[in-house]
Amino acid sequence: MYELIAKHCRSLKLGSRIVQNYKNIEAKTHEEFLEKLLAMEVEARERNRRNHMLKQARFDLIKTFGDYRFEKMIIPNSIDIEALRNASFIDKKENLILYGPVGLGKTHLATAIGVEACNQGRHVRFFRTASLVNQLLDAKAEGSLKRFLKQLEKVELLICDEWGFIPFEREGSQLLFQVISDCYERKSMIITTNLEFSKWNGIFYDEKLTSAIIDRIIHHSHLIVFDGPSDRLVNSLMRKQ
Repeated sequence: MYELIAKHCRSLKLGSRIVQNYKNIEAKTHEEFLEKLLAMEVEARERNRRNHMLKQARFDLIKTFGDYRFEKMIIPNSIDIEALRNASFIDKKENLILYGPVGLGKTHLATAIGVEACNQGRHVRFFRTASLVNQLLDAKAEGSLKRFLKQLEKVELLICDEWGFIPFEREGSQLLFQVISDCYERKSMIITTNLEFSKWNGIFYDEKLTSAIIDRIIHHSHLIVFDGPSDRLVNSLMRKQ
């Protein structure tokens, strides 16, 4: 009987979980047994789907809200903490700009939002901005830029971390502008940066291009300003005491 059940599961593409676990299900009726069996399979598939989404997002580290504190930031009236926690701004194709000094939790917040979006079944990609530009340049050199951009089209939330840490050459700036333009009013972005807008020209070395990038990013955006002592510095000092 076991082999026959396994054969039927393979034919129906139900995998091996049902065969491995059906004997452990306790139920008083056939209906209850079937419901528990199907619920187990649905839960397993949801878990696998979430794990697949997280893997595709390519976060540096998995960060969640957990005990994340929203104390060191100024949140505009246009958005609230709940909209950050549940990533509902993605439905409106809105962007977040997380601005402030290093070590205040910008990347943690961006990642936690991305993880929540993955848990909802949304397509997310996380990049350090310099890495994204390098991948764009490599794809163009290898003749695979069209395919790379096609992959980004599927993304609902694009996270660009460490925006402005490294300046870009003209070609890299133009390719990044193409990505920003493709995102405009089609998907959401989260940008983390410690540079104010007036200094972005030092990233791209082209005033017109910089203005065009800023224009597309700040439209439909919420600016969240971080301020206060660095968490990394505080934790480091505490360890030394």
